[in-house]
Amino acid sequence: MNLRIFILLFLIQVGIMNGQKRIRDYGIYIGVLKTGKFNAITDVEGVSVGHETLVEGDNIRTGVTAILPHTGNIFQSKVPAAIYIGNGFGKLAGYSQVKELGNIETPIILTNTLSVPAASEALISYTLDLSGNEDVRSVNSVVGETNDGWLNDIRGRHVQQEHVLSAIRNASSGPVKEGNVGAGTGTICFGYKGGIGTSSRVLPKSLGGFTVGVLVQTNFGGVLEINGAPVGKELNTYPYRDKILNDADGSCMIVIMTDAPLDARNLERLAKRGMMGLAKTGGIASNGSGDYVIAVSTNEAVRIVHTSDRRFNTMELLRNDEMSPLFLAAIEATEEAILNSLFMASTMTGRDGHQIEALPLDEVLPILKKYR
Repeated sequence: MNLRIFILLFLIQVGIMNGQKRIRDYGIYIGVLKTGKFNAITDVEGVSVGHETLVEGDNIRTGVTAILPHTGNIFQSKVPAAIYIGNGFGKLAGYSQVKELGNIETPIILTNTLSVPAASEALISYTLDLSGNEDVRSVNSVVGETNDGWLNDIRGRHVQQEHVLSAIRNASSGPVKEGNVGAGTGTICFGYKGGIGTSSRVLPKSLGGFTVGVLVQTNFGGVLEINGAPVGKELNTYPYRDKILNDADGSCMIVIMTDAPLDARNLERLAKRGMMGLAKTGGIASNGSGDYVIAVSTNEAVRIVHTSDRRFNTMELLRNDEMSPLFLAAIEATEEAILNSLFMASTMTGRDGHQIEALPLDEVLPILKKYR
């Protein structure tokens, strides 16, 4: 492949060919830490992401996003993990075992609310069919969701096992498609078109050199802020403005991956910071919002083998005193991932003719300039 073709494919991948740019492309830099090469969750070595997007006819606007912490047999080589519940109005599957044992044994799937059972079935099938899992009798599938029922015929339950398996098979490293793709196809954020967004941060070597990557599925409300500027207020679009409480409801799934050697306890502490990143964008985790943060360590040294002759786990873990830079990285990457989901989304018309406009950048950019 020559260089010109490679560059063209890369631009298509990140959405620029459609006139969409990520927030950094406008010279807006969130936080102080450096990003990874792709400014994506896939900057964490070994992590891959796959989408399956369903846009059919006038009413189907949904999909699946798969996040794999490594490319091996995840059931046999489990990853330390934690799930933090910001607000529990959601249908996330697999929480109790992750809370009890502190690990995840399947890819993480994001989809719509009524497709969680189909996604769980697909993860079970995927796991049972892997070589080496012939004797497996129990699988704890982890599936997160948001409700895309305004734009999508959610009652039709159009996501099937084959779509989930396709997203897993299509998972790759490198640039991650954002906006109206996968599980973000039919979502709404701050009253505008939301979707999938991602970002990363890399700590300097003096602070460990670890990478933190975040991927979000945005479908929530609040009063939008961008890098501290009161955009929602300036645009006069925020909940309670017309005393319509439901404008604030929705959900956000946040997935944090890091190569730092952390156990479930410190991963839960890291996950909590994802909610701080959401808050920095103006999200309020309303009564009807399901806001969950899944945090995973991909570090090979802390993986948990399914079976072992050894009685004890022996591993080196990062000290509590070393966590603060990771907290900052998670907050910054979550904030930017949410904003990328908005900047990369495009106007969509769906179920019953409902239309959700993309973030009006022609109005937003002057606001950002006003507030410097």
